[in-house]
Amino acid sequence: MIVVTGATGNVGQWLVKHLAAAGERVTAVSRGLTPVNLPNGVEHVRADLSAPGTLRPVLAGAEALFLHDGGTGGHGLTPADILDVARTAGVRRVVLLSSQGVVTRPESPSHGGIMHAIEEAVRESGLIWTILRPGAFASNAFAWAESVRTERTVAAPFGDTGIPVIDPADIAEVAAVALHKDEHAGRVYELNGPAVVTPRQQAEAIGAALGEPVRFVELTRAQAHARMVEFMPEPVVETTLAVLGAPNLAELRLSPDVERVTGRAPRSFAEWARRNAAAFR
Repeated sequence: MIVVTGATGNVGQWLVKHLAAAGERVTAVSRGLTPVNLPNGVEHVRADLSAPGTLRPVLAGAEALFLHDGGTGGHGLTPADILDVARTAGVRRVVLLSSQGVVTRPESPSHGGIMHAIEEAVRESGLIWTILRPGAFASNAFAWAESVRTERTVAAPFGDTGIPVIDPADIAEVAAVALHKDEHAGRVYELNGPAVVTPRQQAEAIGAALGEPVRFVELTRAQAHARMVEFMPEPVVETTLAVLGAPNLAELRLSPDVERVTGRAPRSFAEWARRNAAAFR
């Protein structure tokens, strides 16, 4: 059995589908309501990673664990306790969804520090481990869904500064492989998309997926900051704006790891937009 935490998230939902399609017995774990569209035979269990004891009955009999912070960003987690519960339950393998920020923004508590501590706990757990470090998610564009639906507009800062975003479905496929094969033990994979894409180009791709133009409006840094602090902690906002406005060389580097693990190139943002066009209609 494979236990998938964060199963309602952008990566978790795809991972559950991949594993179920491969005939695996899967338990989908989240803190909230039952995920929609679970494949037949997949059990959903509510549990909270910030209370590791809630995982004991979930992990009993499990062979592998996909570990994701469940949307907490690592805050409030005691990863050593989570991994102790997993090991005691008989789990042998753990695949951690970490962040590219561990190496590209190590000075940032939100992007580097917290996940670095979780990575260290995984390495020291005594389990067979694989660490995934994705860059920016293509699904971050869902933040524009309402303005696209109502005004056919995308508003964002740094319109012509791009980074290579990663489709969560690609992260899930890499995770599914790593959960199955010993050859990925002790490996760290950096995951991003096939090309650098700017916010302006993302707006164009969403428009193409819809079959009608989407207007791009460039925000100043101050305007973007004011919007983002409404739903993100200040340190996260500052680091995110730094990445979007002045990506460093490591954040711009195109990684071969998706293709190395899955045997195919990562999906483009345009492909992601076509698959998710309904969210923007």
